Amino acid sequence: MPSLIEGFSELGSRLTSLTERWSPDSWVVCMILTVIAALLAIFGAGAGVHEVMLAWGGGMWTLLELAMQFTIALLAAHACVSSRVVYRCLDCLAGLPNPNRPLQAVVLMGLYSVVTAYLNWALTVVASALFIPFICRRNPRVDVRILIAAAYLGICTVWHGGLSASAPLILATPGNPLLEPKDGEPIVDRLIPVTETLFNGFNLVYLVIVSCVGLTILLLLHPRRDAVTLTQEEAGAILPDFPDDTADVLTPGARLDRFRGWTLIAVVLILYPLGHSIVTRGFGASWTINAYNMVFLAAAFLFHGRPSSLLRTVPRGVGSASAIILQFPFYAGIFGVMNNTGLGHWIGDFFVSISTTRTYPLIVYFYSGLLNLFVPSGGSKWLIEAPYLLPAAKELGVSTVTTVLAYGYGDSTSNLVQPFWALPILSVTRLRFGSVLGYTFLVAVVCFLVTAVAMVLIPVDL
Repeated sequence: MPSLIEGFSELGSRLTSLTERWSPDSWVVCMILTVIAALLAIFGAGAGVHEVMLAWGGGMWTLLELAMQFTIALLAAHACVSSRVVYRCLDCLAGLPNPNRPLQAVVLMGLYSVVTAYLNWALTVVASALFIPFICRRNPRVDVRILIAAAYLGICTVWHGGLSASAPLILATPGNPLLEPKDGEPIVDRLIPVTETLFNGFNLVYLVIVSCVGLTILLLLHPRRDAVTLTQEEAGAILPDFPDDTADVLTPGARLDRFRGWTLIAVVLILYPLGHSIVTRGFGASWTINAYNMVFLAAAFLFHGRPSSLLRTVPRGVGSASAIILQFPFYAGIFGVMNNTGLGHWIGDFFVSISTTRTYPLIVYFYSGLLNLFVPSGGSKWLIEAPYLLPAAKELGVSTVTTVLAYGYGDSTSNLVQPFWALPILSVTRLRFGSVLGYTFLVAVVCFLVTAVAMVLIPVDL
């Protein structure tokens, strides 16, 4: 048994060495996917080159809001961690594992990622990224590549079955486009509350199993020798530092910069609308990525106290968001090709044509994972796919709940080989996706097999 485990770990190391050598930068991966999507649209969906080019350009700026939301999320979280209060809490948490037992650090990172992912997808991406340097500094024997994979585990296993899952939340939202479309017949005939989807017994059991399987595989993959580690100095270099807002001579302008009243005014302005929304609309309808950003911005102001401290911190987090700023427009272009050339429908029709009632959940799982490589946006992609996935499910006798769960699981698993959501983590650690792809690929293979079995066993009438 030990030799088998060591052989599996060696396989991960060799595969990662291969991906480090051959896998390009995440932006180049995005361009490769762009070319594949364009070729499929031309030779599969029958679109012309001119149509594909215009479709790409038409979609390029459709994710600007999401890009800005992600950028602010990273900046706000970075500002929070740069405060002495949060810094000490994360440093204390990172000190819990035995530094001579690196697997304990992997378990901590994996559980941290899974728990935060269940709560909110934006929270896990940012919070996990910023937790890595703390663990590396306090646990110098842990392999940083495995640690990054563990930080990425939550959004690859549980997020689309968790509290911020896009597709189930859309189905539970009054007036959503599937229930009340601007044109044509409704796709669904009623609101489907999250008690039927996210809190379905099958979903809850699945989330526990798949997250435990993913974390176990990472533990088995951790190198027994020649681990790639960060020294305390290297880890310290990527830790957020405290801004120095002291001055020997305080000018009138500097006194205004240090006045805590501005902080309190900002916090009230940020939180009052959010509180009003929660009181009038309820927490479920109010908690979005915007709400997440509002809470973290307010927390950043409170933790820093003086505006001068926060204003000196924010620019230091901009570098971590550079990959997001650059790559989101290119993924949005792929989104435009999928949506505006008929490519999404063409791929969907193919998978539906080879389905039966029993195999349909498995087909939806595989299909959702495939499209996630091109359009890594759970909510937007669902609105593209639902108009033909749900009618086909109804015709085959498969319930909407079963279909949306299968869709969500596919959207999560394929994140393990898609660098889009890993951008904040890679930005903080300054590593390329190829450095961890070998490990995440093996986790993806095992999670795919486990979920494929689950899709065979899932009741079609949930």
